[in-house]
Amino acid sequence: MSEYSFKGLHGKVCAITGGAGIIGTALSKALVLSGIKTAILDINIEAAQNAAAKLKCFPDSNVIGVEANVLDKPSLEKAKDEINSAFGKIDILINCAGGNSPKATTANEFVSKDNLNELDKTFFGLDIEGFRRVFDLNFLGTVLPTMVFSRDMVENSGGSIINISSMNSYRPLTKIPAYSAAKASINNLTEWLAVHFAKVNIRVNAIAPGFFLTAQNRFLLIDEKSGTLTPRGIKIIDNTPMGKFGEPEDLQGTLLYLLSDLSKFVTGVVIPVDGGFNAYSGV
Repeated sequence: MSEYSFKGLHGKVCAITGGAGIIGTALSKALVLSGIKTAILDINIEAAQNAAAKLKCFPDSNVIGVEANVLDKPSLEKAKDEINSAFGKIDILINCAGGNSPKATTANEFVSKDNLNELDKTFFGLDIEGFRRVFDLNFLGTVLPTMVFSRDMVENSGGSIINISSMNSYRPLTKIPAYSAAKASINNLTEWLAVHFAKVNIRVNAIAPGFFLTAQNRFLLIDEKSGTLTPRGIKIIDNTPMGKFGEPEDLQGTLLYLLSDLSKFVTGVVIPVDGGFNAYSGV
């Protein structure tokens, strides 16, 4: 076992999309502390640079902030050129960009005989542009960066891609159909890409976080006025055996395991990090 550790990650080059977000920042910290040359990508260049600046305080850190729109291929190609110029060819891609929106969320959980007069608050009232935006951000926002950044891995004859999925991919939550459908699509894409890239030694895996408070879901889980859990938030905690929301740092160990040679024969898997949510039947 002595030959297996995270030391082999030192000096690798990683691009992480959505790297300035809450989860992206935590993952970026793990990368930098492991000696990985890290490019934090975000559509907001100021946010990307600020996130990078916070990580430069660590000894021997190599981190930059790069502007990139995950739904725009030329933007991603420009970002790739910048990363190649700063660090060399890319070995690792983490597809962390994503999120939900109130415009792709139903007000009511169910269509019932009691609310037939307010169908605009159900599936029938969804803003289709909002739906498309959420689906595209999560799914195509994984497809396009993979198209652009994995070319370096093919040339390197090896690499690792990590997609950020969600427990919604296994058990779709009420109210958020676009997000749930997109994350389920990511699981399937992860398996497809793992097979597609296996002969060139590129491993493709995914992490499915349980419930973590982020800017995208806070409006559903925390009451804005009182700061207490909403009824939905209470239900989530009640159905998470560990009885709490996850901390972004809880994802770091799984990430490093999947990137390292400790998992060199692992590809095409989706690992839940969910406090037992997926395992719990509710009784």
